[in-house]
Amino acid sequence: MSIWRQLAHGLRSLVHREAADLAIRDEVKQFLDEAVAELVAGGVSPEEARRTVRLRYGTPQAAREELRSFGWENTVTSVLADLRYGARLLRRTPGFTTVVVLTLGLGIGAATAIFSAVSPVLFEPLAYPHAERILSIANHSAEGAPVPVTFGTYRELVERSRAFEALSVFKPWQPTATATGNGEPERLHGQRVSASFFKVLGVAPALGREFDASDDRRGGPDVVVLSHGLWRRRFGGDSTIIDRYVALDGATFRVLGVMPREFENVPPHPAQVWSLLQYDASLPSFDGREWGHHLNMVGRLRTGVDADVARDELERIAANPIPERARPPWASMGRGLSLRSLRETATAGARPMLLALLGAVATLLVIACVNVASLLLARGARRRGEMAVRAALGAASPRLFRQLLTEGLLLVVLGGAAGLVFAWSGLGALVSLSPPGLPRADNITLDGSAFVFAAAVTGLIGIIVGMVPVVMVARGNLHCGLREASGRTAGSHIATRRALVVAQVGLASVLLAGAGLLLRSMQRLSAVPTGFDTSSMVVMQVQTSDRFGDDDAVHRFFAQSLAAVRELPGVVSAALTSQLPLSGDIYVYGVTAERDTRSEAGHTAAYRYAVSPGYFETMGIPVVRGRGLFEPAADGLPSVVVSESLARSAFDGRDPIGQRVHVGRTDLPWYTVVGVVGDVIQLSLETGSAEAAYFTPNEWYFADPALWIVVRAAGDATELIPSIKEAIWSVDAHQPIVRIAAMEDIVVDSESRRRFALITLEAFALLALVLAAIGLYGVVSGHVNERWHEIGIRSALGASRQSILALVIRQGMTLTAVGIVIGLTGAAIASETVVTLLFGVSRLDPITYFGVVAVLASAAGVACWIPASRAAAIDPAQTLRAE
Repeated sequence: MSIWRQLAHGLRSLVHREAADLAIRDEVKQFLDEAVAELVAGGVSPEEARRTVRLRYGTPQAAREELRSFGWENTVTSVLADLRYGARLLRRTPGFTTVVVLTLGLGIGAATAIFSAVSPVLFEPLAYPHAERILSIANHSAEGAPVPVTFGTYRELVERSRAFEALSVFKPWQPTATATGNGEPERLHGQRVSASFFKVLGVAPALGREFDASDDRRGGPDVVVLSHGLWRRRFGGDSTIIDRYVALDGATFRVLGVMPREFENVPPHPAQVWSLLQYDASLPSFDGREWGHHLNMVGRLRTGVDADVARDELERIAANPIPERARPPWASMGRGLSLRSLRETATAGARPMLLALLGAVATLLVIACVNVASLLLARGARRRGEMAVRAALGAASPRLFRQLLTEGLLLVVLGGAAGLVFAWSGLGALVSLSPPGLPRADNITLDGSAFVFAAAVTGLIGIIVGMVPVVMVARGNLHCGLREASGRTAGSHIATRRALVVAQVGLASVLLAGAGLLLRSMQRLSAVPTGFDTSSMVVMQVQTSDRFGDDDAVHRFFAQSLAAVRELPGVVSAALTSQLPLSGDIYVYGVTAERDTRSEAGHTAAYRYAVSPGYFETMGIPVVRGRGLFEPAADGLPSVVVSESLARSAFDGRDPIGQRVHVGRTDLPWYTVVGVVGDVIQLSLETGSAEAAYFTPNEWYFADPALWIVVRAAGDATELIPSIKEAIWSVDAHQPIVRIAAMEDIVVDSESRRRFALITLEAFALLALVLAAIGLYGVVSGHVNERWHEIGIRSALGASRQSILALVIRQGMTLTAVGIVIGLTGAAIASETVVTLLFGVSRLDPITYFGVVAVLASAAGVACWIPASRAAAIDPAQTLRAE
């Protein structure tokens, strides 16, 4: 019979079972009748012929069964029968089934959810053609960290480098769009880029064209490229938008193109709009913006050139300046240039956190599998009698193995289905808890790759878990099991289950140690003094547009807005600042102190604050020497207030009051130091204090287009938010107000990544602790059941309740102690994965490890106490009567 005829015959047998049975019965009857007729024709009597055929071929029923066994459909029928039988067994034990399915579901669901979050960041390539050829280029800081480049550095590399097909630089841009339908202006997130930006990424606009290099010049035309999302949302997807003009920052920009829907602006965050940088390529002065370290640079390697060749070329360029390209000292490239893949750069901040979570969820998944394996061992021990009876009745070992494997796979499939439900519900919580700025956060979804991952994990677990009872039966003596009516577990199975419990406790120790270290780090961070008072304070950033025309108009708008806010009921004080501590703002300028006869000029970097008078009082920053800022200055000279750390680093022990400094440009008048204030943490809680210089907005050489308004209230400051917005819009209703928050929330959000890792690890550690306690309870409870008669006899012979309690609890706590020792050793090794997330705590912190021991010992004590109490309550009279 051909394979197609076999397939068709098998399908007919499965679909039309009764008809197939009739056909087989007729076929067997015809065959046996013909065999009998052939013998009769040879001279044998009919009775003797029928007897001979029966002895040769068996009964008609046996012949029909043998004939059925030759078709592939028989295997399918047997598998379906095994599934039905397994399903009936699981229905008869709902408690066991529920525990196993939920345990596997939690493990598979957590793993799938974390994979969905980690995959877009760490595993999936960036959505650019040949993304592996796109590299990020930066300067090296003194500590070796990447530092943004200058436009002058970019121009030199464009002229001298031959390893790159194209180079581009870009910086953040937040233009103000005209008022939207709700009457409020809108601030967009965008980037100012050099003309080759989209060429480096390898993606062209879906509509229109990309930037032209001839427009990327000082005084060039205002042109813009829109994201697909902004085009659809704000312009209704109008295909005639190309070459039309849109209003941004009070100016009109001609739309050149619209990017494709799938375009991702990975470096460094999603953007809605792009315009040209338009710096002066002639680099007329070192004091211009062209020499500030504020640009990100990316480059696309030429075909056939690898990263090592490009790195060697950049090192040669950095080490060999040329006269035609003079470099100022701060952009000398003396420390060389950093070269990393674009994906590494985009995910560098999130990588340690995500790797730690990936390791944690893998540990949790192993704990879940160990727990299920322990439960299956216990269940298999109780079914040894059943297996022995089935073997005695003629069931072959392979048939028993297949049935047990089918039951295990059925459990795992149900667990996998539950895991997808848990993953779908948990992924939403994971995204909502994810820290701001997580790379490719929009790509976190339960997509096809997540389903493939869940299916692969489920299949692997199914094979491993399904083989547990099979191996147990294969190692056992089924006929011996038939004689042992009590169904007690063999000693090897007891040892296996104890080993599994030790493994569970050890793995739980690893997760608890990681969560404990992060918790201790958060406690240390919360104790770090910020240098200001966050209570009863609300902050909001106001972004002005270019429509004001000059700096004086910008200063007037902010001064009038501040005056309007200060007049509101409930406002204790209010002030303006160009950057807010812990908000992510980074405005750093070089500070040069005037020479004197005792020391050389001090040169350092400091955060530059443009603040209104009253800022220090509003923020609660103490003035430790001299005075604060006045507007205008009392003596009419430009003045500056410095932080304590800047006073120490810039003046070499001299009294800073009355000293003169340059901040940024050195071709402008000196600033006179009039006061020293306490240090304030600007970047993050873990970086410590930073040097800072404070000026009034009018005494800085340009007007900041965006300022923060900080307001301290008599009561709950957040209740004043609507009235503060109205006060600002009463001055100019076209200016967008963004990033509104309580100052306490700003501080909390500054450590959002560490907090996200802590919350997730704590959840995994709690689940691991529960699973370990359940596993320990199962082993101790099973041990009590196995020694039921022994414990009864001990009681009858005078053993006290306390001694029986101690006997049972000692067994469980011994397993716990072994697991803790092994687990803490593993935790000391695994803590390397979270060391970058720690602050003020050693990865071998003794308090954390003592805490882990205490938590595990407490959970184990509860898990052991319940079966121990049951053992102590055994009635010796009933035990003796049973014997």
